[in-house]
Amino acid sequence: MDTRKLNKFTSCGGCIAKLPQGMLKDAVANIPRFTDANLLVGFDTSDDGAVYKLSDELAIICTLDFFPPMVNDPYLFGKIAAANALSDIYAMGGEVKTALNIVCFPEEEDPAILGEILRGGAEKVMEAGGVLCGGHSIGDKEPKYGLSVTGIVHPDKIMRNNACEIGDRIILTKPLGVGMVTSSYKAGAASEESFQLAINSMQTLNKYAFETARRYRIHSCTDVTGFGFLGHLNEMVTPDYSIHVKAADVLYIPEAEKLAEEYLITGGGIKNRKFLHDKVSLRGLSMPMEEILFDPQTSGGLLISVHKDDADALIADLQKLEQPCCMVGKVTAREESNIIVTA
Repeated sequence: MDTRKLNKFTSCGGCIAKLPQGMLKDAVANIPRFTDANLLVGFDTSDDGAVYKLSDELAIICTLDFFPPMVNDPYLFGKIAAANALSDIYAMGGEVKTALNIVCFPEEEDPAILGEILRGGAEKVMEAGGVLCGGHSIGDKEPKYGLSVTGIVHPDKIMRNNACEIGDRIILTKPLGVGMVTSSYKAGAASEESFQLAINSMQTLNKYAFETARRYRIHSCTDVTGFGFLGHLNEMVTPDYSIHVKAADVLYIPEAEKLAEEYLITGGGIKNRKFLHDKVSLRGLSMPMEEILFDPQTSGGLLISVHKDDADALIADLQKLEQPCCMVGKVTAREESNIIVTA
């Protein structure tokens, strides 16, 4: 396998490869529900990880994530895939403890390439403060990599994805457009500058943003991955409230707008739009902006619901991390749609 062509075997990589939300919801509908009182968060709310209570002061967070490559450099792929998997621990309010590799790799290819993938992943686990303990591998014609991660959290400090309070402000901690940029770059249609912006965003741990946010009155948190900004924001909504978004305040990689104008969008974005068509009200948006909001993200930022009186201070602190962040909307009393987006 040419190291410059790691993703030549993949039709789509990163979180674009996720199955559609509707299909997943149908698939899990018949799974028996478990009644263990210590299971504090299961799969019924589509949260970022499962949480199991061990004692009054300790719970474990369990999550896993893996996907095909979206970049050609195996070392970068390892770092991005690991950062993406580790993100779920932060989205649940936790601290990373251990990780296990999940590996699919062609047996006939150079093991040095696999070694570079694993090196990138291990470095991110180390940066997160966790310990890489081993893993499992299988032969596969298409390379895939990720992690199974265990974290810890106090049972009273779990961050669920659907516990917003009316009046909260919604903050996004990374720019959008990663899906369109990486897919277009693979086809030779996006610039090197935009691709590097996407790479830098994808390999940045959400650890730093969450450690900043936890000092404030945050009520709910999730991360933005394959279901896009609107798909993951929709999972934050309950029948008790809606979320208003001002599209002009949403940060994205600048070239993503041009790519969308040229219809260089992803299949994952189309699936996200189809699933959300009756859940989101789009008012006065341009076509490119709509596509950016539906665009699947790989290792995207956190969506944080924070008390309105803390929002400006949190944004100011996040900006000290020198990574793009923005206040994108607010939680309101229930309206006709889960999410209302205005220009």
